[in-house]
Amino acid sequence: MIVSRFTKRVVVLNCAVPALLLAWDASRNHLGANPVNFAIRTTGLLSIIFLLLSLTVTPLARLAKRSWLGTFRRSMGVSAFAYAAIHFNIFFWFDQAASLVDTVSEIGMRLYLLIGFIGLLLMAPLAATSTDGMIRRLGGKRWKLLHKLAYLAAIAGGLHFFLLVKADATRPLIALGILGVLFVYRMTARYLQLNRDSRQLRTAKPVAVGKPRNWQGSMRVARIFKETHEVKTFRFVPVDGGPLPFKHQAGQNLTLTVNIEGKPVRRSYTIASPPSRGHFAEITVKREERGLVSRHLHDQLHEGDLIAIGAPAGRFIFTGNEAESIVMTAGGVGITPLMAKVRYLTDRGWPGPIHLLISARTEADLIFRRELDELQSRHSNLRTTTTLTRENAPAWTGRRGRVTAELIREVLAQDANGRIHLCGPTEMTDPLIALLKEQGVADDRIHHESFASPSRGTVEANTAAFDHVAAGMATLEFARSGQRVTDLMGRTILEIAEAHGIALPYDCRAAVCGQCKTRVISGNVRMDADDALDASDRANGVVLACQARCQDQVVVEA
Repeated sequence: MIVSRFTKRVVVLNCAVPALLLAWDASRNHLGANPVNFAIRTTGLLSIIFLLLSLTVTPLARLAKRSWLGTFRRSMGVSAFAYAAIHFNIFFWFDQAASLVDTVSEIGMRLYLLIGFIGLLLMAPLAATSTDGMIRRLGGKRWKLLHKLAYLAAIAGGLHFFLLVKADATRPLIALGILGVLFVYRMTARYLQLNRDSRQLRTAKPVAVGKPRNWQGSMRVARIFKETHEVKTFRFVPVDGGPLPFKHQAGQNLTLTVNIEGKPVRRSYTIASPPSRGHFAEITVKREERGLVSRHLHDQLHEGDLIAIGAPAGRFIFTGNEAESIVMTAGGVGITPLMAKVRYLTDRGWPGPIHLLISARTEADLIFRRELDELQSRHSNLRTTTTLTRENAPAWTGRRGRVTAELIREVLAQDANGRIHLCGPTEMTDPLIALLKEQGVADDRIHHESFASPSRGTVEANTAAFDHVAAGMATLEFARSGQRVTDLMGRTILEIAEAHGIALPYDCRAAVCGQCKTRVISGNVRMDADDALDASDRANGVVLACQARCQDQVVVEA
């Protein structure tokens, strides 16, 4: 079901109806013998009702399998705050005659007022961050963590209501009972998720840290295609002209080793060609001004050259057997693993719906545009939606702007139960994951990959965030070699190992290949990305050396 703007406005208007009716009755003096007390109690009750409704939306959407219901959660939450704010303002202006001293004194003397005021304060940041822009600014994980305060606010509201009534406590007990049911549901859902993860851990095969590639050798650059002004596709073929020496799945990657200034440098790139085309492998690379390997490939690699390749690796795959439909969202060059899946599924004549949502800067930055148009004309089950974030030309008549919650809901409404794959920069994928979960989309349906390595600006920001490391508050010890390092300077474990001559396996430096996995024996680290880790890795303290930065005294098994 597509939730239109009109529908959302109707819902917001309906949320405001009780306030409008209350104002109408007040203007006609129909609020009873004690109108202020009536208005205070009514707005307080409405606040609790809307707060409970906001907490009910997600479990209801999941149980009913109606993800579009999640569209209204934030509307309910903001309405709850609005009624709570009106509730307090009536108390302040009319009951306390706008006296700040009297109000503070009253709150301090009466427990139920103190608890209610705390609930209002807890709701304030939730209302202030209930926009798509704030989700993007905070990031999915921090936004979700912050909005868990809704349960504390609801508990405060329920206790405030219970302590307020002097005779019949039926309604506050009902409110607290509903809150208890919702809390039990949340805990049960969490337990079931942990139970599923536990089963996966028990059945998972041991992960071999630093395991070599399935195949390694040289391949020849057969063709180089220019996709856009800064994106090229490189086609590699076996030196002997035969079929590919390795088997891969759509969405996996290969690792290139190139010699730059006398030093071997490795990077992983998605195999953009599908496994159904078994005589060549292609990668599609954007030239980054500060990208060491991407610049080398664009400027120095020529048709006929040989290049060292290791393949395949990665778990960001889709074979067509995992689900009956798939929705994919690509940001920029993050389209490459998704294009591999589109090509593979259309090559097979896969019958399920395929929806590809593309976000690019301008029309000139659209990768694979002509090929996708051709595939759509031949395959009726393939649909693409494109939005441009920086296109100013009036000739572009398509969508404009970033991928929004409304656009995601529109796409999901056409395919409510499919698998969802996201690929792009973290600043795109994290908010989208949060939005999807807010819509009631189950975790096991969402799969994502941060396609590109962090920019230099990101690294500098991380280094600044770890100024305490330079001050000697964090250390790193390599257990096998016995080396202990104190001058960390905000670097990753891999960078520190390289600087001190400690050999750690690695390939991509982008949290994709998993070659640099190492186990933390003690201490705490923070990772910028962890796409290559699974539940078994995390449970066993395995981290990615290319992403992990020490936060205290860390010892690693290396």
